[in-house]
Amino acid sequence: MIFGNRNLGLILTVIALASATVFSSCSRDGRRTAGNPGRVSASTGAAFSFNDRDTTQFRVVRLSQEVVGPRLKYVQGGRAVIGSQEQDIMAFRDNAERTVTIASFYMDETEVTNVDYKEFLFDMRKKVSADSLLRLEPNENVWAGAMSYNDVYSTYYFRHPGFNFYPVAGVSWSQANTYGLWRTERVNEIMQERNKVDTTLTRNQLIERGVVLPQYRLPNEAEWEYAAKAMIGTQYLDENQENGRIYPWDGRGLRNPYNVKRKRKQGDFLANFKRGRGDYAGIAGGMTNDGDIIPANVYDFPPNDFGLYNMAGNMNEWVQDVYRPLSYQDFDDLNPLRRDGVYDEEGTYGTTLIDDNFRVYKGGSWRDVAYWLSPGTRRFMHQDSATNHIGFRCAMISVGAKDK
Repeated sequence: MIFGNRNLGLILTVIALASATVFSSCSRDGRRTAGNPGRVSASTGAAFSFNDRDTTQFRVVRLSQEVVGPRLKYVQGGRAVIGSQEQDIMAFRDNAERTVTIASFYMDETEVTNVDYKEFLFDMRKKVSADSLLRLEPNENVWAGAMSYNDVYSTYYFRHPGFNFYPVAGVSWSQANTYGLWRTERVNEIMQERNKVDTTLTRNQLIERGVVLPQYRLPNEAEWEYAAKAMIGTQYLDENQENGRIYPWDGRGLRNPYNVKRKRKQGDFLANFKRGRGDYAGIAGGMTNDGDIIPANVYDFPPNDFGLYNMAGNMNEWVQDVYRPLSYQDFDDLNPLRRDGVYDEEGTYGTTLIDDNFRVYKGGSWRDVAYWLSPGTRRFMHQDSATNHIGFRCAMISVGAKDK
């Protein structure tokens, strides 16, 4: 068939327009995202493949939404003032106020429980020797005391099903890190089994396909403090916050002034802590005392505005950071973390309590007075030590931006 010049020009125009449409194909508003990557490369115009078995073309995975691990709550990052915002009655002067920015991440909504840790030990029996397994078990002797009858908890607190959803105790920083590594591996195994993922793929290939979660890990100190304060709950209009926070809730008190959001009655305590010398729970029968003499069920007290339970009281919690009194002077102002004593050498202090094996813990516990419930307070302990008042929860980075 012979075309006239006019018809040939029209056909070429249509082809050009069609090509432009294909080359720019992506989301409706022209914005490319992980969920709407388009059909061709924005750089070269080469066609994408969405077939896992097609090796002749560059493959792109459509990821409509971020895959989130079990029990994690999203913590939207942003600018924040962190540090001790209450009077430094201990005169530690080790957490001065400063402005930082924290990237978005995920955090466990509760502390890791006894039943969580028992599942970990059960699975590890198949992977490590009996001696190694023994080193992973919580130290149940942390409850024993020469002048108290707390020894009963050494037998029952971790083992009895009645305490299944109480926070695990007697776990060191090192053990908590091992738990995070195991949990990462186990959750990814289950996720890949459910999605029938090819088991011959390397870890990098699994990451490229979006079928492997980032690592469950201890939150760093700045993440933990930022998540605990949950200042998102005080925000109004555009970047305005009407008040600061001493605790993970509004106000200077420890009791609920009656807030429907808190789902507890007026006058109820908002955390499990030690009210004073010898007073761990208040008088029996009192309707507004905290009622918990030892750690409580991880869901017993109301969550903060990020949906996180017990970010004050119940159990102190391990964080990643090595302890140094002057960390606040050295930290970067974006995602601060101290991995070791760089810029603040241990020899500066002339004490065996300052070295790279001492880790920060935060949050206050069932056996701490109210001062330690403030997220800006910090203490430290050797990473291989364990007590009946330090537990932990896991965090995970947020991968990429959420599609709007």
